[in-house]
Amino acid sequence: MADEQSSIDPRPRSWIDKIAQIFSDEPTDTKSLLELLRSAEQDHVLDADALAIIEGALQVSNMQVREIMIPRPQVITVSATDSLEEVLNIVVTASHSRFPVVGENSDSVIGILLAKDMLPYLLSGKGSTFDVRNMMRPATFVPESKRLNVLLKEFRETRHHMAIVIDEYGSACGVVTIEDVLEQIVGEIDDEYDVDDESYIKKIDATNFIVKALTPIPEFNEYFHCEFSDHEVDTIGGLVLQQLNHIPERDESIDIGAFHFTVLNADSRQIRLLKITTSERATDNTASRQSTKDQA
Repeated sequence: MADEQSSIDPRPRSWIDKIAQIFSDEPTDTKSLLELLRSAEQDHVLDADALAIIEGALQVSNMQVREIMIPRPQVITVSATDSLEEVLNIVVTASHSRFPVVGENSDSVIGILLAKDMLPYLLSGKGSTFDVRNMMRPATFVPESKRLNVLLKEFRETRHHMAIVIDEYGSACGVVTIEDVLEQIVGEIDDEYDVDDESYIKKIDATNFIVKALTPIPEFNEYFHCEFSDHEVDTIGGLVLQQLNHIPERDESIDIGAFHFTVLNADSRQIRLLKITTSERATDNTASRQSTKDQA
């Protein structure tokens, strides 16, 4: 009788019961597991968001740091010899919370600077005693072959949020953050300071802009309604290098056409970030053309 009653038990099964039923087929590999989970999503046992997170978690265990790291040329750094004003300029421009600190050799990372650690200096007015070396925290180094699930566990245990990625020769080749790993699981995580990865240009005010050196010249021309040639160089950073005829140092500037270019970040090999100041006339023309384009 008990068996008969259990077979007709009218109580609805909980989601745990349903999940248990799914796994009763005992999947033997990740592929079969995903097939069961996707079937469960189609049967409304799992919602689409939950399925996406599970798929992301499974994917992370098969990925390596090199697949998601920010390449070395795109990493914004501060120098151990930078003044408080120079560091603040980089921090405000980039809107990041952590910056690798490089020594005399721009390829040698010696620590990590947290933007929040600069607040006491700003509040106390002791900028004359500022020294990046005294403020930076120890850097964590990881090989580019490290699995993401292992890295995430280490981030949680050490409470670090950024690691310097090194190649097989021990040279820094990029950085990776805990956010980069989590985004592989839950999708893109944006905050109010993020700039679209596909965007190369960030407007500061009416005449000042922050531009990635990797900005293609055609895109720069379209944004500012100018006509720089891309026959010899492909990017706006390449154009600045061509005009200077040497690798510039930070804060070095040059006028090209109606634009004043200032180097915000560069190493011994290339420019990474530029500040562009336009003339009032050029800005008015850009705004006028943009308004006409919007109306059209």
